[in-house]
Amino acid sequence: MTEENPIKNTSTNKKIVEPQLNIILTTDEDDDRPVFISGNFNNWITQDKAFEMEKIENGLYHFKFPYNYTFPEELLYKFTRGDWSEVEIDKYGNRTENRISKRKNGVKKEHVAKWRKNWLPFKNNFLPKVKLISEEFEIPQLNKTRRVWALLPHDYDNSNLDYPVLYLQDAQNLFNENAQYGNWEIDKKLAVMAEYNIGKIIIIAVEHAEKERIKEYNVGNTVLGNGQGKKYIRFLTDTLKPFIDENFRTKSDRENTGIGGSSMGGLVSIFSGIMYPEVFGKLMIFSPSLWVVPKIKLSFLDMDEPQDTRVYLYAGGDESETMIDHVTNFKNRLLKKEGFADKMKIRLSINMVGKHNERYWSDEFPKAIEWLYFSTKEE
Repeated sequence: MTEENPIKNTSTNKKIVEPQLNIILTTDEDDDRPVFISGNFNNWITQDKAFEMEKIENGLYHFKFPYNYTFPEELLYKFTRGDWSEVEIDKYGNRTENRISKRKNGVKKEHVAKWRKNWLPFKNNFLPKVKLISEEFEIPQLNKTRRVWALLPHDYDNSNLDYPVLYLQDAQNLFNENAQYGNWEIDKKLAVMAEYNIGKIIIIAVEHAEKERIKEYNVGNTVLGNGQGKKYIRFLTDTLKPFIDENFRTKSDRENTGIGGSSMGGLVSIFSGIMYPEVFGKLMIFSPSLWVVPKIKLSFLDMDEPQDTRVYLYAGGDESETMIDHVTNFKNRLLKKEGFADKMKIRLSINMVGKHNERYWSDEFPKAIEWLYFSTKEE
């Protein structure tokens, strides 16, 4: 199959080559998601409108590089549906290597068999090692015990590397296939991220307190009454983290330590970062219950020298009438704090059709991990 686009010149009856590089893409598996070309010519940006392909018909796409475009010596690229979670894969569900071309004109015909969707499918051999740290880990601050889990990189036992850590709330809903309301599938998402060499991380997952979950995640005196959140946060910082750093190969500094959760778990994670910025340098906040304390006090952040902190905020447009307003206002208030505009890196991700449930938090999880821990992009 020729890659040139022969155009007949009627006056000379000679074949000439199209002066621009044209890429024709066919795919066996099509849907309504747009298709983009991402490569070394645009810093591998996955939603670059300048490199969105034109849909000719179902299963057929076209892109033409601008005339006299300055190409790298060797063109490296992949096709995506707008995100690495939706990148091309082969017909067996395997990752594909970068496509390579040295052409600068003519027609290049390509084919995609399948596409990832929400980072899936995954490979079993890349699944993290799930370790039950304790059935009854003591919480002396609350005079309770709790199940605590560790998800370790798949090759943890075969390496001597140290890893960044993320402490997550609501462990029952993170990787449990029998969870009542579904789960985030973080084990599967971490497997795909490992396969793509995005980065490896240790997840410490703390189960919630069942009927006392809201009380335990509620910080201070709010519309929900008096909570135990400050004691729970002290458990994380003063008891659990020292144990984890002593028993696992962690990067224990604040730049490599994060905390996160959703709903009330997101709220207590916000307070953890506000109260202990010297411990947590990364916050992963999904659909936080800011309605509980809409005018959240930020006085804890009155530090002499603010430190670099990354905050990934997510909200769904179909969660409540106030969710997007609350997270937007929270972001603006953080950035207005004196000295924080240059130190606080915040990414606000909004899915207008997103609902308040595990399915949407699952979709956001790998994007948040990549940006918080393994990306240099600020926006």
